[in-house]
Amino acid sequence: MKRIIYFLTCVALMAASCTKAQNASSDKVQNPKSDKMDTFTTKSGKTLQVNPIKHASMEIVFDGRIIQVDPVIKGAQPVTDYTKMAKADYILITHEHYDHLDAQAVADLKKEGTKIVTNANSANILGEGIVMRNFETLQLADDLVLYTVPAYNTTEGHTQFHPKGRDNGFILEADGLRVYIAGDTEDIDEMNEIKDIDVAFLPCNQPYTMTPQQLRHAADMVKPKVLFPYHFGNTAIDAMTKALEGTGIDVRIRSFQ
Repeated sequence: MKRIIYFLTCVALMAASCTKAQNASSDKVQNPKSDKMDTFTTKSGKTLQVNPIKHASMEIVFDGRIIQVDPVIKGAQPVTDYTKMAKADYILITHEHYDHLDAQAVADLKKEGTKIVTNANSANILGEGIVMRNFETLQLADDLVLYTVPAYNTTEGHTQFHPKGRDNGFILEADGLRVYIAGDTEDIDEMNEIKDIDVAFLPCNQPYTMTPQQLRHAADMVKPKVLFPYHFGNTAIDAMTKALEGTGIDVRIRSFQ
């Protein structure tokens, strides 16, 4: 009898330990290394899916078309093998820094007819690409429009990283669904003019982009329905989520470290 009681006690303790571990896990912010894909529906029922890759790199699948944003192989961890991914219909590059522009990644993703859209410096490095400057519009397809917006630093001592007028942020309008990919920027005044955003990607890592407090200010200006902090490097996830408390925005943490 004593052996049975001892056995049952051990089982109960193990179950309690497992329950405690599960509860602790469920209290945490979503794992930033998650490869979860998020799917959104456009006004006419088409789907847009976001596949986070890392840092500032992502794959967007819209109605069967592949859009790669800032693809890099080794510019950020983990090392990415783009030869194993579907070829891109569109490749969008915000600017020429090594963690956003990778000529080999572009070559691995290209197929006949791939459109590469970028800023002037990146096009010079690649030797190809459609050059867009701030505040320009490009009709990619009947149901797909690309707008460029400014992306730059404003903090004293940081403006050399991303000078005003050089780099782009993108607004991708897919069948009415508006996706804002901010690029490397701080909480610039021009964000006040960015309206009706369904999904936003805002960076958060100083000295190159925003602090959590600047991230909050940017979120308050843009007011997206869904917000993905991205390009967040060593920024503490708790600091970002805490700064975004009370916005009423659906904040999603994915593998964009």
